[in-house]
Amino acid sequence: MSPLGKLLVIGFGPGDMEHITKRALDALAESEVIIGYNTYVDLIRPLLNGQEIVRTGMTEEVSRAQEAVRQAEMGKKVAVISSGDAGVYGMAGLVYEVLMQKGWRREDGVEVEVVPGISAIQSCASLLGAPVMHDACTISLSDHLTPWETIVKRVEAAASADFVIALYNPRSGRRTRQIVETQSILLRYRDPQTPVGLVKSAYRERQQVIVTTLEDMLNHDIGMLTTVIIGNSSTTVYDGLIVTPRGYQRKYTLDATEQALKPHQRLRTEAEPWSLGAQEDTLQAGAAPTTPAGPSASGAAVATQARPQAMAAVQATNAVQTGAAPASLAAEALSRLAVGGKLPGAANARWSGQAPTAESTAGTSAVAGAGATAGMATGGFGKPALFEVGVSPGVGNKKFTARQMALLAEVAGDDGELEYTPDHQIVLRVPCADPEELVGRLRDERFIVMPIGDVFKVKACDFCNMEKDDAVPVAEHLQVVLGGLQAPKETSIALNGCGMACYGAVLEDIGIVYRKGGYDLFLGGKKFGRNAHAAQPVAEGIPGDQITDIVENVIAEYKEKGHPNERFHKFFKRVGVVAGFRHEDAPATVEVNAVCGD
Repeated sequence: MSPLGKLLVIGFGPGDMEHITKRALDALAESEVIIGYNTYVDLIRPLLNGQEIVRTGMTEEVSRAQEAVRQAEMGKKVAVISSGDAGVYGMAGLVYEVLMQKGWRREDGVEVEVVPGISAIQSCASLLGAPVMHDACTISLSDHLTPWETIVKRVEAAASADFVIALYNPRSGRRTRQIVETQSILLRYRDPQTPVGLVKSAYRERQQVIVTTLEDMLNHDIGMLTTVIIGNSSTTVYDGLIVTPRGYQRKYTLDATEQALKPHQRLRTEAEPWSLGAQEDTLQAGAAPTTPAGPSASGAAVATQARPQAMAAVQATNAVQTGAAPASLAAEALSRLAVGGKLPGAANARWSGQAPTAESTAGTSAVAGAGATAGMATGGFGKPALFEVGVSPGVGNKKFTARQMALLAEVAGDDGELEYTPDHQIVLRVPCADPEELVGRLRDERFIVMPIGDVFKVKACDFCNMEKDDAVPVAEHLQVVLGGLQAPKETSIALNGCGMACYGAVLEDIGIVYRKGGYDLFLGGKKFGRNAHAAQPVAEGIPGDQITDIVENVIAEYKEKGHPNERFHKFFKRVGVVAGFRHEDAPATVEVNAVCGD
């Protein structure tokens, strides 16, 4: 051991004593100092025997890592604890990052040992059945440290590649939309009835296990202590348990005592027509492959760069070309072996009549080709990708015409949905193969059509049923210039047409109130949360020919300097001055310790 001391980064598993490893127990016992998050220290307290304890709250991970390194450099044995596995969203990486910043070297620096533990994907899977029997990935939905745009790309990639997905940190008191948007992305690629497991506090006193579906998952309680496991296209539910098949049914008859393929035949290339080796053999023989070896170089580029609709189309195409049913693949394998006389007795006679002919192979290829062409306009499972857009009859106009309502009803049909929002617009969600054509139809009916997500949204009051319409031109100008532009975080620009401000513009990110021939400007409102507050009044009586330029300057500075996923009120406070307007701290609010700890 280094004379400087030792760092033991320990994963203690889900939290109960029966699932902590022996090495973790020994590492805790030999440590002189225990450093950890409050809740984790409480969970392992029965295992401690008088060690010094350093405990901190949420968001104090860096200080814990720094203190651990400092004490180890003083010659102590220091345990840094994480629930689950310390190397999976735990403290191991951060400890190494702190050491790296100090120029630490393995040969002469503090000794480091990472003690593995059972991660949440494993402990939660064991309570659900066997949902992680095939290729799987973990994705944290916390965007406190990772840009939301990056998380979205990872969710889309995992969804389109048919991974079983374990979602960590799915929702907290402040982060409520991430799980909603994630579900929306997944529904573009997966059947709404895809099995989903929700496990809260696995192997702890308040353990809760729920088996539900992708479509219904948000109707259940999901929080920071919940791990969400989403099945792939072959995952099924049996007797309340979630099971993801490994693929054995492609070669084996699971209810038979004697298998058609003998042990020495089971790994032969001809028994695996779906494999890369089978594709290479087919190509060398000069024939077109019956199933693709994988995407072409250009196809790979499409899969990684395209938007969800195109990615779903690639997925649908591959599903058609590879043959969706495992039984058909198994039948093809057995038929090929039977043609070569390599199956025993009755099995050879049974399967020899199933060998594919040239005509049937050609017919299958033609159908696959037609399906691939059609699939380019569809999402997963051969259905059009889900298209989401916001529509309104105008910036200030709140009245829909009968023709507009009829068009929305027609477009939504039985498979779509319409949701009215506090932003005075209807969100239309509908399976759609041609979004451009749909947007054109909506605009032809004089709808304002807006993207959903992190964009600038312009909204206004109804100008007292258009009787006080002096500020309407400003609202319409802002909509044309700023509405729908990409923003660091969803941002509302609200305009009220008189001093009553009855539509609450002063509570929005950017508020404008028309009063006595001029415009008052408010910046940095926070509409929701326990510390919600009105925006700060920064200017009064701005002339009508200046207000739009001023707002555009504010927006330009926010777009340039705002961090990804940073709300406008936080940006205003961080930079201090925006477009010449200085931030002033709001009066202190009552301090409340949230149960969720976020």
